Amino acid sequence: MSKYTTIVGLEVHVQLATQSKLFCRCSTQFGAAPNTQTCPVCIGLPGSLPVMNREALRLSLRTALAIGCEIPPLTKWDRKQYYYPDLPKGYQISQFDMPMSEHGYLEISDAKDRFETKRIRILRAHLEEDAGKSSHDESAARGDSLIDLNRTGTPLLEIVSEPDMRGALEARAYLDELKLLLTYLGVSDCNMQEGSLRVDANVNLHLDESGERIATPIVEIKNMNSFRAVERAIDYEAIRQYTLWQESRQKIGDVPKQTRGWDDAAGMTRGQRSKEESSDYRYFPDPDLAPVRFSSEEIEKSRNGLGELPAALRARLQSEFGLSLYDAGVLVNQGRELVDYFFAAVGQGAPAKAVCNWVSQEVLRVLKERELGIDAFPISAGQLVDFIAKLESGQLPSSRSREVFDAMHSKNQSADQAMQKLGIEEVDDSALENLCRELLEANPQVVADVQGGKQQAVGALIGQAKKKNPNADPGRVRGICLELIGRGL
Repeated sequence: MSKYTTIVGLEVHVQLATQSKLFCRCSTQFGAAPNTQTCPVCIGLPGSLPVMNREALRLSLRTALAIGCEIPPLTKWDRKQYYYPDLPKGYQISQFDMPMSEHGYLEISDAKDRFETKRIRILRAHLEEDAGKSSHDESAARGDSLIDLNRTGTPLLEIVSEPDMRGALEARAYLDELKLLLTYLGVSDCNMQEGSLRVDANVNLHLDESGERIATPIVEIKNMNSFRAVERAIDYEAIRQYTLWQESRQKIGDVPKQTRGWDDAAGMTRGQRSKEESSDYRYFPDPDLAPVRFSSEEIEKSRNGLGELPAALRARLQSEFGLSLYDAGVLVNQGRELVDYFFAAVGQGAPAKAVCNWVSQEVLRVLKERELGIDAFPISAGQLVDFIAKLESGQLPSSRSREVFDAMHSKNQSADQAMQKLGIEEVDDSALENLCRELLEANPQVVADVQGGKQQAVGALIGQAKKKNPNADPGRVRGICLELIGRGL
């Protein structure tokens, strides 16, 4: 890796959560029969006129403010000319030289400290309409290609980063953080399987050759349907470009930019075409759509309605509650509802670390197994507080806490009810000391081993203690046994 630096910029296309398309009333619902959600406007029939979707603009403004973008007072629509079979108009309504927002940033970090926290600059975020979908059946005798225009005209927000990422790890962190932010904002469901979030990666290398910096041509990688595919594609492309440069050992800065597709099954990129420049698209202002003006009042109203975003939540969980970056990330990544559940429990006096441990492990386990949201979780925040209090005070042995927890959520019982049904009761110190003394007298070899410096030998007594009294807490048994041996019984 020291031989070159991988330079990555990402273009993320986000389908906005509107009920209708960007310039017509057609539904954006996923899964409808092919070509049943179209009209003269979205398929570009002569004489049809587009009308802007105000909700799409509102969601775009909300997103742009959340990523720190500047909002110009005026933005306009442009026609981007190109031809694909799934673009019946022969052009896409997009934004060129006056986008709705620009010059923002997204901060990324890594809980495992594999890279330092850094800001990824965002060049622009602009609105545009989607094209249709082409399906190629290579197994058919004629190799049929089918076109579904249901997606044509769906509102997209294209978020374009600067080439500030250095490799696949940072690119993945950027995508994870961006997806989390979009989910918190409620502007998109970000479902990659349904095409609600699509990523193109621009990748090239910077190499030092005899003191001279050389940059390989930029390659745009498409057809990546998961964040893992993005990582694999970037890693593959970096190696491919370096290998190609080693073989040529020549100036390659004049080689044209290229678009390559990612073949996930083969684990490699394949050449598709030379990459277009803006001049190839012959942009010009759309004559059928008026420019849009943003008032300062509208911008401030949207900014004030953003709420507490993921980065701020993680920082508060660390500063106010002493959680690690990793633990804060686990909570925040599951959504605001789970964080609010944590806040509700801690607000009733439960230790933050204990609540975090139970929520991030056992609560999430149950939610996944039962396919529930936290709003349908049977254990309320107050019941979790009571459960943890019993565990912390010793009323509930730690060895049986999982049994009680499972009874609480599976049978809708309180901690007291679950403990009663399971026959769990607190063992007082005198009874536990008598039990430990009895075990030590029956196992002189364990006593001798501990006195000889092998404290782990006392572990053999814990199982025996549990057989005699299932409510005996292993930690307390161990501590009392060591204490008794140290006092000479």
